[in-house]
Amino acid sequence: MSTTSSTNPDTDGPAETGHRSVRLIHNEATTEIPVHLLFRDDPAPAPVPLRPAVVGRRQGTGEQPRTRRQVAARTVPAVRTDPELTERPARVLPGAAGVIAGACGAAGCAATSWWAGLVPPLTAQALGVPAHAGAGLGPAQWAAYAAAGALGLFGFGGLARGRTGRAWVLGLFGRYRGTVRRTGLMWVNPLLLRRRVDVRLRHWRSEPMPAADGNGVALRAVTLVVWRVRDTAKATLGVEDHEAYLRQCVEAALARVPVEPLGTVRSSADVAGETLTRLVAADAAPVGLEVFSVRPVRAEYAPEVAAAMHRRRIAALDAAQRASALTSVVDSVEDTVTRLTMRGLVELDDHERKVLVKDLTVAFCAGRRETGD
Repeated sequence: MSTTSSTNPDTDGPAETGHRSVRLIHNEATTEIPVHLLFRDDPAPAPVPLRPAVVGRRQGTGEQPRTRRQVAARTVPAVRTDPELTERPARVLPGAAGVIAGACGAAGCAATSWWAGLVPPLTAQALGVPAHAGAGLGPAQWAAYAAAGALGLFGFGGLARGRTGRAWVLGLFGRYRGTVRRTGLMWVNPLLLRRRVDVRLRHWRSEPMPAADGNGVALRAVTLVVWRVRDTAKATLGVEDHEAYLRQCVEAALARVPVEPLGTVRSSADVAGETLTRLVAADAAPVGLEVFSVRPVRAEYAPEVAAAMHRRRIAALDAAQRASALTSVVDSVEDTVTRLTMRGLVELDDHERKVLVKDLTVAFCAGRRETGD
């Protein structure tokens, strides 16, 4: 029987010249790791052709670890309005100017009627003016009527009353002309379009809105929002309805912030209120609204999960009460046994100690049930 001698590459014997083992792992530093060291239990591993691979560098050996490509996070574009749309004071006159102009217009109409001879003799005699035959209604008289009537209409038609906590946003042919925050009687150009805006501090109690707690369970939350209009131009012209916009901002913030039902953890309710206030204030600021606080005043589970969560809360309270009672009983038993043994009143071995602990535990638990603790 003839035998064929072969050189085992796993031993220290000579290898064939011109041939190099391919069972090697190469890294970037051309370090060779024999594969048979990784599989010592295999008596004759089959040669596997390997492609050049790059081994990840390890920390602590002077090699730099691989770095992943940084993925840019999506940023939500901030709400922007027209930069030129900013509140500025409008030009108005005191109310006395309008009253004087209206009175002058009325007096001009009366004088023109006397000039045209339209004043009855009895009326002229009662007013103490001389009777005048008049020249009739000619072009000059009609022009005088038009001028005096226009002056009276502009004088009396532009009178307005400003109230505390209210403002007027004025516009002319679709262009913003200013805001009036003055109080009392004043004269405003009657050609300007006026929009009344409430700038007082306002409290808004929302209707039940969808929300969720920390575990994602559906809730119905009612919030109390304290806010006011800071920039009347942006609040009136920058958005269609600033009150509806504020309502939507509160609803969007409730969808992002977990709200716990009231009566659970006080600190979590405070944290939720601060987070809601910050989010809603940031969303409402570009439209001229100033939000001071957004506080959840009522949070209840949705009807479809209310019964299950009520049973869960009762079970959690019962478990907490049982754990507290058990801790109190164990502390009492330990204190009793320690006093008995430390003062030398009794000498107990392990069996007697176990029996005593058992009896004391049963006695204390029965006593707590009788007292209702």
